[in-house]
Amino acid sequence: MNKVMTSAIAFGVGVAAYNIAQRNNMMSGRQMRKMQRKVKRAIF
Repeated sequence: MNKVMTSAIAFGVGVAAYNIAQRNNMMSGRQMRKMQRKVKRAIF
């Protein structure tokens, strides 16, 4: 249960950071995809 909560919080933080980065155009599309892959691997 604790692990689920931790991953849920981490996912929420990741989504927030992703949205901010997208809005500010800080990252290119390629970097975004790379980061998404890392996030998916961390969650599953």
